[in-house]
Amino acid sequence: MRFFRAVLLIAPLVVGVQVDRRGREIYDGYKVFRVVTDDGELADFEAQLESMSAIELSRNRGHIDAHHFDIAVPPESLDAFEALNLEAETLTEDLGADIALEGELQPFPGLETGVSGISAQAGAALPSFSWFSAYHPYADHLTFLRSLQAAFPSNSELITAGTSFEGRTIQGIHLWGSGGKGSKPAIYYHGNVHAREWITSMTVEYITYQLINNYSNDTAVKAVLDNYDFYILPIVNPDGFVYTQTTTRLWRKNRQTRSGTSSVGTDINRNWPYQWSGAGSSTSPGSETYRGAAPGDTPENTGIRTFGDQLGAGKGIKLYIDWHSYGQYILTPYGYSCSAKAPNQSKQDTLARNTGTAIAAVHGTRFTTGQTCSTLYATAGGSNDYFTDVTKAEIAWAIELRDTGTYGFTLPANQIIASGEESWAGQKYLWANF
Repeated sequence: MRFFRAVLLIAPLVVGVQVDRRGREIYDGYKVFRVVTDDGELADFEAQLESMSAIELSRNRGHIDAHHFDIAVPPESLDAFEALNLEAETLTEDLGADIALEGELQPFPGLETGVSGISAQAGAALPSFSWFSAYHPYADHLTFLRSLQAAFPSNSELITAGTSFEGRTIQGIHLWGSGGKGSKPAIYYHGNVHAREWITSMTVEYITYQLINNYSNDTAVKAVLDNYDFYILPIVNPDGFVYTQTTTRLWRKNRQTRSGTSSVGTDINRNWPYQWSGAGSSTSPGSETYRGAAPGDTPENTGIRTFGDQLGAGKGIKLYIDWHSYGQYILTPYGYSCSAKAPNQSKQDTLARNTGTAIAAVHGTRFTTGQTCSTLYATAGGSNDYFTDVTKAEIAWAIELRDTGTYGFTLPANQIIASGEESWAGQKYLWANF
């Protein structure tokens, strides 16, 4: 593909970051392009991304021997970018306009009124369902979790899984059924490991809400809570998440600083201490997929890993899901290898396909399913590989939520409930059939 040689001949474009009156970066006029490359040019293009003014948003293996990158290009660089005559599709004409569709962050809306919901198990009322009509500040997510726990006091507790680099507690909730606390195998969910993927924490919270709300009136929900303990951490990268709300909406990594470099942040999901140094992660601290200086050397990874290891050593982990966006994928192991297969790969493949069918039945949203490496791209040091081979979870997936690139990470708030509804349907199928 001749056009990448042209890219490498162009001097890096230096563009001043524009900020609003609150110090948040502005993306008005940025365009998002999907650029196609082949395997032979991939390394050159990956290196070039760091020196271009474009922001890498996503990548996908695509069809055989080809990859596509979704990149956001600032208005000052559009003429130079378009002059390259790349094989590129325009996904978004104005990224700033898309971000505006997310709406302003809304405070915690309070508790439901006139809803009995969970009957005898209930303490306080559940949080208002209007929570799912908007995105919210980080502190309000903590209030939401506390309110969920207060509504289900005999069958839940707040949990923590370590502390972030900047000192924030990684907060979650533990739910159980009639068997009692900690008596059953675990279902373990992580959300927002990548800071900019706001839909993930909202979707994980939707599932948590529905588990509590339906425990007393849905036999399928009662069955799964009576047979498994849920450990749910909606935001496992709190520092990065806060940074996306206050400064840089498209920030991905944590906020860890390191000696010897001015670059900030490590990709927590390339930092797992298993198959850490392979393809799909970077040794460059400035890269979006920087894996760290050593396996497991981020405090966030240490916290959620230690918690998961304890679950695995206890009653075991039936299901682990690392929730991501975007792309609409259900990804089974492995990411580090396109040829390795999990011991129960056939079962996982069947469950993934059928979970995708259950999701699509709600709103018609189609999810692609398959092994991470061969379906999406190589991901050395990833969570579902670690949970498969080290923690010995029976099923360990990564799920990439809505959409396929129209809005990407900046999914409008009016799609939160739909994402929750279809994900809930998929999980109910999975719980009943695994």
